[in-house]
Amino acid sequence: MKIATFNVNGINGRLPVLLRWLEEARPDVVCLQELKAPDARFPVRAIEQAGYGAIWYGQKSWNGVAILARGREPIETRRGLPGEAEDTQARYIEAAVEGLLIGCLYLPNGNPAPGLRYDYKRRWFARLLAHAAELRALDVPVVLAGDYNVMPTELDVHKPERWVDDALFRPEVREAFHTLTAQGWTDALRARHPGERLYTFWDYLRRAFARDAGLRLDHLLLSPTLAPRLTAAGVDRAVRGWDKASDHAPVWIELDPARPAWRRKPKA
Repeated sequence: MKIATFNVNGINGRLPVLLRWLEEARPDVVCLQELKAPDARFPVRAIEQAGYGAIWYGQKSWNGVAILARGREPIETRRGLPGEAEDTQARYIEAAVEGLLIGCLYLPNGNPAPGLRYDYKRRWFARLLAHAAELRALDVPVVLAGDYNVMPTELDVHKPERWVDDALFRPEVREAFHTLTAQGWTDALRARHPGERLYTFWDYLRRAFARDAGLRLDHLLLSPTLAPRLTAAGVDRAVRGWDKASDHAPVWIELDPARPAWRRKPKA
């Protein structure tokens, strides 16, 4: 089973890129971020014609998340992250797909830091930690995938000394990410490539992609019941070089197709 996350940076403007990648990569489940479109403008017909069912949580001009499933309909289980009722930003959606629980997230950027946006980022991260702990306690196969807007270590950023005061790399944000993995979540890409410098984002400016001056912002975290099924992980780096591409590249994992533990019947 192949699961991917992709910050599309505007689903309608980059729909040809998304559809081409879906056809070539054929992921079974996809988490999308930065739709930048209200619910009514989600291109559901084109997605369905590509062979995918979808749920989405849109927002005009900004944010927006979606979950696609090849040949099936995701069953929505949550829309919006709990913990702050007045927060209406479209940053989290969750669904059951083929025995897995998929959480798709777009964590706030937080810049400039310090400031109100950074305060919001830290509150949002705290809410994610609380919800992740609840999911972890369920003891079911869960994937938390998306654009976390954090580089966990110096290995995840080109020239880390230039990012020390940025909201993507400040110590409090990295500490929050490590607190998340300390709950028992496995950083899938790093688990398969422990010492490799891999990036998932390259800015449009200063020839960042050509120079490989990137950041690893997009992560797939696996619950303890799911992590043993991880067989491969990677970044579809070439997609970043396509015409009119997003500034992010798709990140994917492959799981052993063994039947999820939470569906097995107990032995007699």
